[in-house]
Parts: sequence; structure tokens; C-alpha cells
Amino acid sequence: MRVNKKYSCLPAEEKGIHIINIRAIEDIGYDQHESTLLNSLSKNPDADCKYGLYFRDGKRKVDYILVYHYKKSSAGRTLARRPQQNDASVRSTRQDQPLPGKGVQLEMGDSEPHMDYHEDDKRFRREEYEGNLVEAGLELERDEDTKIHGIGFVKIHAPWNVLCREAEFLKLKMPTKKMYQINQTHGLLKKINSVIQKITEPIQPKVAEHKPQTVKRLSYPFSREKQHLTTCTKAKYSMGKGEGRKKETALLNKRRKCGKYGITSLLANGVYSAAYPLHDGDYEGENVEPNDRKLLCEEWASYGVFYKYQPIDLVRKYFGEKIGLYFAWLGVYTQMLIPASIVGIIVFLYGCATVDENIPSMEMCDQRNNITMCPLCDKTCSYWKMSSACATARASHLFDNPATVFFSVFMALWAATFMEHWKRKQMRLNYRWDLTGFEEEEDHPRAEYEAKVLEKSLRKEHKHKETDKEKLTWKDRFPAYLTNFVGIIFMVGLTFAIVFGVIIYRISTAAALAISSTPSGRSSVRVTVTATAVIINLVVIIILDEVYGCIARWLTQIEVPKTDKNFEERLIFKAFLLKFVNAYTPIFYVAFFKGRFVGRPGDYVYIFHSFRMEECAPGGCLMELCIQLSIIMLGKQLIQNNLFEIGIPKMKKFIRYLKLKRRRSLDHEEHMKKKQRYEVDYNLEPFAGLTPEYMEMIIQFGFVTLFVASFPLAPLFALLNNIIEIRLDAKKFVTELRRPVAVRAKDIGKWILLLYPCLFIPGLMAFVISFTSDFIPRLVYLYMYSENGTMHGFVNHTLSSFNVSDFQAGTAPNDPLDLGYEVQICRYKDYREPPWSENKYDISKDFWAVLAARLAFVIVFQNLVMFMSEFVDWIIPDIPKDISQQIHKEKVLMVEVFMREEQGKLQMLETWKDKDKRKGENCNNHSPRLSRSRSGSLSSCHSYPLDV
Repeated sequence: MRVNKKYSCLPAEEKGIHIINIRAIEDIGYDQHESTLLNSLSKNPDADCKYGLYFRDGKRKVDYILVYHYKKSSAGRTLARRPQQNDASVRSTRQDQPLPGKGVQLEMGDSEPHMDYHEDDKRFRREEYEGNLVEAGLELERDEDTKIHGIGFVKIHAPWNVLCREAEFLKLKMPTKKMYQINQTHGLLKKINSVIQKITEPIQPKVAEHKPQTVKRLSYPFSREKQHLTTCTKAKYSMGKGEGRKKETALLNKRRKCGKYGITSLLANGVYSAAYPLHDGDYEGENVEPNDRKLLCEEWASYGVFYKYQPIDLVRKYFGEKIGLYFAWLGVYTQMLIPASIVGIIVFLYGCATVDENIPSMEMCDQRNNITMCPLCDKTCSYWKMSSACATARASHLFDNPATVFFSVFMALWAATFMEHWKRKQMRLNYRWDLTGFEEEEDHPRAEYEAKVLEKSLRKEHKHKETDKEKLTWKDRFPAYLTNFVGIIFMVGLTFAIVFGVIIYRISTAAALAISSTPSGRSSVRVTVTATAVIINLVVIIILDEVYGCIARWLTQIEVPKTDKNFEERLIFKAFLLKFVNAYTPIFYVAFFKGRFVGRPGDYVYIFHSFRMEECAPGGCLMELCIQLSIIMLGKQLIQNNLFEIGIPKMKKFIRYLKLKRRRSLDHEEHMKKKQRYEVDYNLEPFAGLTPEYMEMIIQFGFVTLFVASFPLAPLFALLNNIIEIRLDAKKFVTELRRPVAVRAKDIGKWILLLYPCLFIPGLMAFVISFTSDFIPRLVYLYMYSENGTMHGFVNHTLSSFNVSDFQAGTAPNDPLDLGYEVQICRYKDYREPPWSENKYDISKDFWAVLAARLAFVIVFQNLVMFMSEFVDWIIPDIPKDISQQIHKEKVLMVEVFMREEQGKLQMLETWKDKDKRKGENCNNHSPRLSRSRSGSLSSCHSYPLDV
């Protein structure tokens, strides 16, 4: 039960508790005395401080929270480390008074139980760190009397002068009082824009920050000397408004190192268990006060507003530029998928409309052709009719038709346009968010890196060597590099081995199903084998994705990167490499390797001398590639991206709830009291970074672009997934996660480099069209071998003949009369000489003609699309013309502002000098006797400062 206790400034020795005095600094403007602290404790302190959003006085807002674990005695009382004499040199007199806030005290005269050394050391390091924060000008308050027993909270408030100092140090751009007109379009463009605004008004979020602006304030790096030029004042700050309040979290995070320890090191060593800024308040309930979190929940993190634009400016204001850029990029990517989805649907509908007019599939389905195919496996498989593969041939035409080539060209240009569009959008956001000219500062070294450096320096000191400023070299990291190399090679080999195992499964299952006596079973062998194998691949991919993510993090940790940025970059590279190989290896096998190394009847290629390599269907492998791509893509999006993102956080939250429920006191009043804001946020899932979010989108981008020729509906399914993904991620950030630390960034970092492989999209698409589909063989037949200029006879042209008497011993079918008649010649798909030729079963001239056409198509297609992509890149500038003009205009206006200010200063100085001169003359006229000490008289007659 909460008790309103009065705090007195008694020495720590008398109170017997672990406390740190955070004495208010008078120059900040908070001259805190006992009376101030006593007055802040009203009858309802929780309501006064808005349930944890403010200090106990109800005036100072909580900007940051530090969480730590503490142990209690058997009576449930907080223990403290009493100041020892040897600590006097470390702690100053400011630590002899209590930290304002609520804490559980020990009664006078109680003996202090024995505490272990580690807890005592953690407590001392917390004292030292918090003392350093106070010396830096921050104000702290402690709360250990919470519903979460054994957990203490330190509330941090950044006063106005601290924010000004840090803003000047970080060179934050702040808005000035000078406003200027943004260049507006004129004439026809203005009318078009107004019409578009009216049409899109229903899908705009009801957020003030999202409204179009016609004027903008000049921004300039903050300086306390020129503070009068900015719109940020202490009055606005105290009311929680203005630009200053938005930047507090970033300021607290940038200067994270105070004294010997930094917050990163303390978190890594368990001195603090968590550190986070607070959410603005509750987002649901009847009597919830309006706040940005509630507004984001209503206008952004709700599935009911999926059709609306994102309030990116409000997202940036609440979460910072880095997260704002992620959602902006995801929004641009999703918007660009709309035209790609429309074109993909048109291509698919074209295939549906022309399937009955496709001559090759009609010939394959014609029962009168009586084409007998060679067995699909040795011994157990018998001869089969080509007409039994009619359904597969008709389905292949839906994706393998002339419109597929057009769609491939379109998607290559789409990828280039998307890249340029994002660059322009990113530049607009940089201008709007005052990030032009922003350069990232070097991060502080990570705790693990500092520990390794310290260990290295201690070893050198032990060997009596001179130790300069130590750092880790490649020799120190060589074992880690070797482990990384071996580990990545092993995991890539493991992925290949699993794919190889699935290939064995496909071959053996196809042979087993071929024994089936039912004709329907034999006709659906390929579809059944492909579908089951792809489901196995999907399950393996999902499992290995999670395993590879953990292994990539571990491999990066043993490298001991110096900064968090280096750590993130190395982690991105490893995780992307492993997950790319894991997701795309089965697809690459079907697209480029399946059916290429089969051999021919009588001379097949065997694996382990028993498993015959699988062949493509008579209609080609493109249909199987479509099945493979669609199941893996949809399965990853549905299971991994959505169910995991929804289910796992809720499961973790439920587990934390059960653990906290066990710790709760049996006191009913203690159970019924309302939690403070920092207690509620502590129960949320900690923010783990944007790497998983970006990774799933980059992998999806590869599905949409690399193999889209085999599955034109891929952009549509990606669009539907992303519409859900945006709202799912938004809901997770607003309701499920602790509020992330606001981090400034002007781009999406290394992720943009992973998008640049789209430059190789034309080449990969060309190979898919040339070698996986039958598009090139059909063209060659139409223009070189067709007698009447049609596709009649194409199927017979692509099949070679084999004399069944040439089977190797023990490979002929066990039941040669399964079709009801004796077979002497069977057909198989290849370009080879017939058995009655002099060079029987050799590669025919038709094969080389088709191969030459395929290679020629790859070269022409790739260079044509590359040229068109480069043209798009050249014709669309990275920086919009209006933005470059506005930036130049800002520079000119800023020079004018400073020139006017200097002129005003000079005029004021001249005026004061004239007044000073007239005052001096008046003094001389009235006091002639003091002429011998004129200078003294002048100084006594006036005392005007000459400062501006």
C-alpha cells in the first residue's frame, strides 16, 4: 500500500538506506528545498504526477527511465550500502543526502543483513553514475515503492538549460522566427494538384502534421548566443510544447557516457536492467487525455485505416527520424506495388483468356496424337501418354506466355523507378525534417569492445610493457574471423545439403507414386511431388531463418565490433547472406538446374548410382517454379511475417504477466492501485531494432523482382501483405513495445545497398525466360521450322525418339504392356538424333540453334533493359528541383537574417554611445568642479552595459 511519506534531508548514515542526493542546481531554475519537496506531496500524488509521467511535484516531466533490480531482507526492506571511509574519495558530499522520491526505509537500529559483493558493487556503480548525471545538470528521482516488487525506477528530467547545451553540442537545427513562402506550382499543375488533394482527402489521416504547408520556418543549428532568433523558449518547454520536448530523448541517448561508465556498459553488466523513454500516456480507455500515442493508435495503428496514408511526420515526431524513415520507405514501396500488381493481374488474365487458343497445350491434350512417353523412373515406372499431362500444360500457359516477356521488362523498369522515387522522397523528408547537411557522429564504443580493450591493456601491464591507447587489431580478431568464415561456409553447405535431401525425396516419391495403378494418381505425380516438396522446403526455411538469425548475431558478437553502427552493419551482412541463401536456393535449383543434367533414356545420370535425376514436365519447369515461388513467398509472409509477429510478442507478454502475478503481494489494496506509467512500459517488450523488419522486406523485394517472370501475381500478394504489415508493425510499435530511443538519421543506411542488386534483375529475368520457359524454343520453331507459320507441330519438334531395345539392362519397365499395346519407340523431351540416324542419340543441330537463340536473347534483353533503366536513372534527378531551390533560398535568407541582426546590433550600439556621450556632456555642464576627475564622474553618472 502506498504511504505518503515526508522526506527530510537526513544524512544517509542516520536513515540507513541506499540513497543518492540529487541536489537541484540553482542556475537551472529549480532551487529545490525541503519545503518545495514537501509541498509536492499532496493527498493524491499519483494524480498530481499523472501516474508517472511527471515527478512527484507534478511540474517536471519524466524524460527517461532507468530500471534496476534490488534485493530485500526477509522483512521486505530495502538494503543499502553504507558509505565506507575508502569511498570518500570517490563520492562527494552530494551523495550524503537522499534522492528525492519514494523508497522503502529501514527502521532505526535495525542491523544491516549481509549482502553479496556483486549486488554491493552494482549499487555503488549506480550511485556513481547517477551522481555523474546530476553533475551534468540532469534531475533525478527514485521510486522503489511500486507494484513490481524488487524493481526500482530512477526518473530523469532534463531541464531547459541542459537541453540548450546539448542541442548546441549536437548542432541540432531548430526553427527560427523567420518564415518564408514555399514555392507553389502555377497554372495547370496547380489545378491538377488541387484536384488530386480533393480526391485524396478521404484517405488522408486526420493529423495536424499531415496537412500541406505553404510556409516554412528557417532552421539553423542551435546556439545559446542566438537563442532569441529561435521559436523555442523556456515557456513553451515548460508547457510540454515546442521543438525542445521532441529532442529530449535523442539528447539523453547521444551523451550516454557520464564519467567512467556509460549506460550501455551498465546495461550490459546488469547494473541496470532497462533504460527507456516513456510513452505519452494510455492509448485506450474512456477518460484518456488526448496525446500523440492515442492519435497514432487511432489514425495509424489500426486495421480500419488501412486505406489511408501514414502520418509520417507524427511518426517521426514520436519515434524519431530512423523509425520514421523505415515506415516512409515501406509506404513508398507499398504504393509502388500498386501499378506492378495491376500489370501482373492483366498478364495473368491474358493467359487465362488465351489458354484455349494455345496450340502447344491443345496438341498435348489431344488424345488423337497418341504420343507415348518414356518412363519417368527405372523398372517400376511404365510408359505413359503425353495427354495425361494436359492440366499441367494448360496451367503453364497462364504464366508462360508472350505477355510474360513484356511484364519482365516492365518490372525491371519498375525496380529502377522505385529506387529513384525513394531517393527523391527521402530528400523531401530530409528537407522537411531539417536534416539537410546532417552528418552522423561517431558512436561511443560498445561495452564488449571496452571490456576486450581493458583486458588487452591489463595483459600488457602484467608483462611490464608500455601501454598507449589500446585498440583491437585484426590479430586480436583473427580467431573470430576464422570462426565466422568456417561457420558461414558450414551453414551455406547445410542449406545445400537440405535442398539436396529434398531432391532425393522428390525423386523417390515420384517413383513410389508412379507405381500407383490408378490413372488419376499417375497423372498428378508431378503436382503432388512438387507441392509436398515445397511445403517441406517452406518449413525448413522458416526454421533455419530463426536459427540463422541467432547464429549471425552470435558470430557478430564474437567479432567485438567497436560501435553499435559497426555491429549493425556486420550483422546485416551476415544475416542477409544466410537468409538469402536459405530462401532462394530451392528456387534457383528449379529455375536453372532441374532437368539440365538428366541425360537421356539408356544413359541417364544417377545420384549414388540408384536415384535418377528428375526431369522437367513436357511443358517446361516454369510451372514448377511458379508453385515453388508462390508457396514459399505466401508461406513466409503468412506464417513468419504475420503470425510470428503477432503471436510471439503476445506470448512473451503473457509469460511476463504470469511471472509478475506470482510476485504480487497478497495485499488487496496494493493489488488494486493503479500502475505508474513507467511500470506499465516496463512490462512491454523491449525494442530490438529494425533489422528484422527491413530483412523480411528485402527478401520479399527479391521474390517480387528476381523471379517475377514465373509468377506475375507476386506483386499483388506482396501488396496485400504489406498493407497488413504496415498496420501490424504500427500496432506493435505503439502498443506492444517500449518507446524506442529517438535516433536521427537521414537515410535507411546499408539497407539501400541491398536494394542495388536490382541492377542484376534484367540478367536474371533474361535467364529465367530463356532457359526455364519455352518462349525461345517457340520463337525458333515459329520462324525457322514451321511450315505454315503457326505453332502446329511444335510439341513433336521438341521431342526426340528412343528405341526401347536400347535400354540398359535392368532399367526397362517391368510391365511394358501397361498401356495395352507393345511400345517400340518412346519419346522424351530433348533435341537429339533419332535411333535410325548414323549418330543416334547425339545432340542435334536444333539444340545448338535454340541455345544460340537463348544466349542472344539474354544479351539483347539485358542490355536493352539496362539501357532503359539507366535512362530512367538519368532522366529522374535524385534531388527534386523545387527542393534544391528551397535549400538555396534558405541559405540566402539565413544570410539576410544574420546581416540584419548585425546591423541592428550596430545601430543599437551607436544609439547607446550617443546617449552615453550626451549624458557625459550633461554631467560636465552641471559639475565643472569635477573636471579633474572626469572619467570618474562619467562612470558614476551612468552605468549602462554595452552588451547586446
